[in-house]
Amino acid sequence: MAAGDLAATGRDYGSREPVVAAPPPGFVRRWIFSTDHKVIGKQYYFLALFAAFLGMALSLLMRWHLIDPDRKIAWLEKLWPEGAAGGIMTPELYLSLMTMHGTIMVFFVLTTVPQSGFGNYFLPLQIGADDMAFPRLNMASFWTTFVSFLVLIAAFVVPGGAPLGGWTAYPPLSGVGAIAGPGMGLGMDLWIVSIALFCIASLMGAINFVATLVDLRAPSLGLMQLPLTCWGWFTTAMISLLAFAVLLPGGVLLLMDRNLGTSFFLPAGLVVSDRALQHSGGSPILWQHLFWFFGHPEVYIAILPGMGFVSTILSTFARKPIFGYRAMVYAMVAIAALGFLVWGHHMFVSGMNPYSAIAFSLITMTVGVPSAIKTFNWVGTLWGGKLWITTPSLFALGFVSLFVSGGITGILLGQPAMDMYFHDTYFVVGHFHLIMGVAAVFAMFAGTYYWFPKMFGRMMNETLGKAHFLVTFLGVYAIFVPMHIAGIVGNPRRYPDFKEFEFLADLKFLHTMMTHAAMSTAAIQLVFLFNLFWSMYRGSVAPANPWHATTREWSSDEYE
Repeated sequence: MAAGDLAATGRDYGSREPVVAAPPPGFVRRWIFSTDHKVIGKQYYFLALFAAFLGMALSLLMRWHLIDPDRKIAWLEKLWPEGAAGGIMTPELYLSLMTMHGTIMVFFVLTTVPQSGFGNYFLPLQIGADDMAFPRLNMASFWTTFVSFLVLIAAFVVPGGAPLGGWTAYPPLSGVGAIAGPGMGLGMDLWIVSIALFCIASLMGAINFVATLVDLRAPSLGLMQLPLTCWGWFTTAMISLLAFAVLLPGGVLLLMDRNLGTSFFLPAGLVVSDRALQHSGGSPILWQHLFWFFGHPEVYIAILPGMGFVSTILSTFARKPIFGYRAMVYAMVAIAALGFLVWGHHMFVSGMNPYSAIAFSLITMTVGVPSAIKTFNWVGTLWGGKLWITTPSLFALGFVSLFVSGGITGILLGQPAMDMYFHDTYFVVGHFHLIMGVAAVFAMFAGTYYWFPKMFGRMMNETLGKAHFLVTFLGVYAIFVPMHIAGIVGNPRRYPDFKEFEFLADLKFLHTMMTHAAMSTAAIQLVFLFNLFWSMYRGSVAPANPWHATTREWSSDEYE
């Protein structure tokens, strides 16, 4: 195994023995308002699981609408009487579904499961700590996240419905209030409050992760002896401290523009719905700088923990130490640091100085170096190993495939001249879904199948797991690779209806194929859901260390 992985066992951890505190009495204190890191990790996981299926349902509604925008669906009108009058989805409803889908998946799934879910559960176990450094702060972080999610979902049911400004919430559309359209009144306010609460929760969690890893490691466990999973959680926590600390005040300022008459992001001369607005001096571009200073590091908040998972899982099932352990650590740190220097590549079409665009482009290409190091080291780990094909190892291999595929298209988008053409097309949608969305989700699946025996004391069904991998792997490529083709043709994103564009007529088959692939991929997730819950109660009893892993969590007999 990796130097860091081997360090988790077979070394002197000092005289301190693991202390297992008695569970608090009562259902509420033990399972709801718990301060146990294992319970909190599960709470994050199941909250994100619900969010993932909700976000997936919204995406299926959008995809179905794209291939048949004039179809009447009676139950849509019951859910959204104004947004789907007569059973036909309006463009405003489509945009609100897109906004909520992106927000739910980015914040409450991709940010939540790898770091807050698995990280809370396994970081203390892997470093020999009894719990997180601040258990009550840990509990407060989860419940703030939970309230944040409820506030976001409430946007669906308030007058006007959910906002339609996209998950990036660009002003002036997001800043002028209800006059901008359905959902841009109270729904938009709820969206901003939800994100602000999520920022606060993430900052509390990040402080806890850093303090835990720095102060509560076993006495003889040095930083360069940590499993790569711990490095993933540590670097992600450091990113979160800096990134969410920028998004939070940005959200507060946007809320003030909307409700207190300030003009941080709203310039003079705005006329909306034939009404001149009394704002002056603001800059919509300022919001883009603040948002993307958070937004690009957010990509690494989603992916760095997954890199740690995959490193440990591939090493375990290749029966080899991770190739180039120190290089992997330095690559993680480099990715985290460089991630704060490239936000401008999201703004090539904003009118920035061409010299600034060249600088951002060069630094963007530089991020490819540590990313390539990690990829080559994963291949080096597999080379000459005796790979044990299991569901966790398949999803880990799938992660590497998706990470490389998405990264290659990122090279194109990092060039200002090419991004000018691709920026508002499906090419970008395909790219960020592959590298940020689906790759991170594959890491989550790998972690779920790998650590399920430790979390629940039972094994998940391998046959169902491998079927889940195969259909999902083929499905996501069938969905997102054609999006790149559509983008090359010039298919604009965010449009709810393409039938008025003659040059897009030939893409109807492509969109139909993507929609059916999305339906099939969504259906197999129900098999995963069945496997997950059935195995909790009916799965075969797991051995203490079913994968013969060497990290410290498998040496503990603790279950929750």
